[in-house]
Amino acid sequence: MTATYGFHATLTARPGMSDQLVDLLLTGLHEGSPGASEYCVVYLVCRSASEPDVVHITEGWTSEEDHHRLFAGEAAQSVVSQIEGLLLKEPEYTDQVPVHGKAAF
Repeated sequence: MTATYGFHATLTARPGMSDQLVDLLLTGLHEGSPGASEYCVVYLVCRSASEPDVVHITEGWTSEEDHHRLFAGEAAQSVVSQIEGLLLKEPEYTDQVPVHGKAAF
């Protein structure tokens, strides 16, 4: 599938909470979660190399509609509400559309 919608988000955790934030974001890949959906073609969680409380997430979706539909579900909203409690400030978003790449973990 091809991504036609995507974004990169920078999240700043409360001091000492970045491990919990990363763990919570990675639950987005568990079965039944939006990141595990066939409509999500990119889901990448990264840490800042220079700022220990900063976490980045990059997502690519088949369409904006698919993203919004899946994130309106109960599983996604539960994670979103938990993430909010770990953040020091509002996330910063940049829109983007993944065009090609490679990931091996």
